[in-house]
Amino acid sequence: MFVDIHCHLSFPEFDQDRLEVIERLKNNMISLLVDPGTDVASSRKSIELAQRFDFIYANVGLHPHEATNPVSESVFEELAHLARQPKVVAIGEIGLDYHYPDYNPSAQQAACREMLRLARSLDLPVVIHCRDAWQDMLLILSEENHSALRGVMHCFSGDMEIAETCIRKGFKLSVPGTVTYKRSLLPEVVRAVSLDDLLTETDAPYLAPVPHRGKRNEPAYVRTVTEAIARIREIPLEAAATAIAKNAVDLFRLPLAAQP
Repeated sequence: MFVDIHCHLSFPEFDQDRLEVIERLKNNMISLLVDPGTDVASSRKSIELAQRFDFIYANVGLHPHEATNPVSESVFEELAHLARQPKVVAIGEIGLDYHYPDYNPSAQQAACREMLRLARSLDLPVVIHCRDAWQDMLLILSEENHSALRGVMHCFSGDMEIAETCIRKGFKLSVPGTVTYKRSLLPEVVRAVSLDDLLTETDAPYLAPVPHRGKRNEPAYVRTVTEAIARIREIPLEAAATAIAKNAVDLFRLPLAAQP
């Protein structure tokens, strides 16, 4: 059983062939998929998709790209309402992204803190997006820390020091298709940390793994990611897949989904 804990299957890139994509993921033994929201509208779509398929779950979140200006209270209120819907298993994706020149750090930080507090109030894990902002992200997580804080560093891109810090804070590291890229630092991290701290994702439609790099990514390719982890750690594929699936089920407090 393979798991894709971060796949934007509800995004428009899949509108023309979503059922065919789902058929391909079935054929590749992907039996659990989590579709994250990035704003109010996409969070609604994630929930709608999760309600259609037993093996799909939803996240509700506000991506840092949506916080270019201070976010209105009505947005947070609507997200809080959506987060209480059935099959919502986490708050995400949320976080900080300082990569592009028009980012607003104060607005991003305020939105991130608000979403972390929502997760705390609902006792849900968080799915963190962090790009070029590790210092501020780790500071916020320290300041907003509480005994039940848990979650996943989506599409993890940090080094070993950052990996160890995130794990100490109660976060698992989610490995995307970039683990197959030649210049990726991920193989070192994947090799060094405990298998109990790893998850797998595609972030589809983005970041397709080799040999699909440059094309639209899709959830079936999470099998390629899991194969890369097994190869790096020199363990059987089944052992890697079983352990990672258990990590996902435990983190999101899910019943073990049946094969789709």
